[in-house]
Amino acid sequence: MKKIAVCYKWVLNDGDIRVNDKTRDLDFEKSKPQINEYDRNGLAVGVQLKEASGAELIGITCGVDTEPSAKDALSRGPDMVYYLNDPALAQADSAASSKVLAGMVRSLGDVDVVLCSECSSDDFAQQVGPRLGALLGYPVISYVSAVKLEGDALVMDRKLEEGTESVKVKAPVVVVVSPDVCEAPIPSVKQILGAKKKPANAMDLAGAGLGPDAVKPMVTVQSVKAPLTSRKAVNLLGDGESVADAVAKLVKQLSTDGLL
Repeated sequence: MKKIAVCYKWVLNDGDIRVNDKTRDLDFEKSKPQINEYDRNGLAVGVQLKEASGAELIGITCGVDTEPSAKDALSRGPDMVYYLNDPALAQADSAASSKVLAGMVRSLGDVDVVLCSECSSDDFAQQVGPRLGALLGYPVISYVSAVKLEGDALVMDRKLEEGTESVKVKAPVVVVVSPDVCEAPIPSVKQILGAKKKPANAMDLAGAGLGPDAVKPMVTVQSVKAPLTSRKAVNLLGDGESVADAVAKLVKQLSTDGLL
């Protein structure tokens, strides 16, 4: 194994998104970009495979204003990062993102393993990994909860609804890891400072073998609203009322609402 590529996404921190109580619109003004939390697990797995195989580890990302992501990504273990910025990707869906990432992987040449996370915190579409495999002609192993190197093959556990499946596959392959695959460590000060010395390479759509028309989204988002939550807030335990009476009222209320 000589080359591993890890895909990551530069997203807004959803913990800082605010909601307008009247319109339910989302306010992103105070939300700063960060590496998608799920992708940090993919980067951590990439480091593990790099240490086991001696392969070169490369981080790749695409979108708008992704250049600032390079320092954070490099502090997490990759030897280098390739980032692609283009306004055409402002509304990119999973299909468009997959095409760009596939083009970036091809441009690197002879990539043995492509690592992706299960989803991103903004779209949560869970499509990029399988789409990448289809575009590259690589087999895809999804829902991976554990991975290790055995000779020239990868042995992985897949966590399924009815149990765990163990699979063994040789490169090239796309591996889609689940959030519980490993802990994503916080970069140390030494790693953060060392990231400045690693190469961060800009790429454009032409370098990925694509033009603007090739990345037009198939799905467009019309609007995003916060969910509407309403509660009855019925108080069943009044002053001086016994618990038994309150339970009886609860049962009656649930029956009235058709829940019992």
